[in-house]
Amino acid sequence: MLRSIRRFSRRGFLAGGGGLWLARRAADDLIAGGKRSENQKRSYPVRLGGPVFLRGDDPEELAREHRRLNYSAAYCPKIELADAARIRAVADAFTKHQVVIAEVGRWVNLLDPNAEKRTANLKFVTEGLALAEAVGALGCVDIAGSFNPTSWFGPHPDNLSQMFFDAIVENARKIIDAVKPARARFSYEMMGWLLPDGPDACLKLMKAVDRKAFAIHLDPCNIINSPARFYRNTALLNECFDKLGPHIVSCHAKDLTWDIEMNVHFREVRPGSGSLDYSTYLRRLSLLPHGPPLMLEHLPNAEEYDKARLHILETGSKIGVLFG
Repeated sequence: MLRSIRRFSRRGFLAGGGGLWLARRAADDLIAGGKRSENQKRSYPVRLGGPVFLRGDDPEELAREHRRLNYSAAYCPKIELADAARIRAVADAFTKHQVVIAEVGRWVNLLDPNAEKRTANLKFVTEGLALAEAVGALGCVDIAGSFNPTSWFGPHPDNLSQMFFDAIVENARKIIDAVKPARARFSYEMMGWLLPDGPDACLKLMKAVDRKAFAIHLDPCNIINSPARFYRNTALLNECFDKLGPHIVSCHAKDLTWDIEMNVHFREVRPGSGSLDYSTYLRRLSLLPHGPPLMLEHLPNAEEYDKARLHILETGSKIGVLFG
């Protein structure tokens, strides 16, 4: 997201849809007589979320609005880290209505060429992880950064270099070590023109960072950067889940279309109006027991979000995927 695994406590687990999962598990075990084939794969409810459009910022109203829209996950509302009362009010309201806070977004350039901006951005992201820990969010996410001097997320020839890799490893360690979160995770969003740019790069990065609080944020559209990945996005999705599944802390939901020009031009569109294989995306997500949320993003208004939400819910219904 260019705009804006956790160990669950019993309370947090139930708040995140765990109660529904436990009920389904008990029913399944009763039907199966408590015996299961080793090859049988259990499905879990997918936690869908997205922005809500309310004029006020009352935590109780925000939580209820998410539930009205059949969302069981949310972006973190605007909160200052020093505002302990609001942090507590948001955490209590969202827990009460069983809406998990998926992520605190901190969309800044951690590799800004300007040293003062770079220092300020590192502090901003570190405070984002601290806020995620305090409010009970699953994590804090940013892109890794860019050496581009004019665009905070733009391409640069060194964004795929060893120098870039070493810098983002150091930043991740600094952020995590400063906060020492017990629950929340820090992650870099995948991108098509900077690291991490695919599942193998994510695995390499996780090994290098070497912190339990470092996790994976999955946005498959962001790493579709070639015709091969566009046409074979089902295989790409399966590769991501095969290699990264247990480490995925949250996901983004959007779609891509190919605008035919003299060069390759992929464009973000509403889920359901592009070519991403959402049946595979939802099915594979539903097999992860820790329930990473799937968050809608980058749409212009409430009407477009409604269309996207309904498409995902309908797609899930057709293939037998439940939503928490």
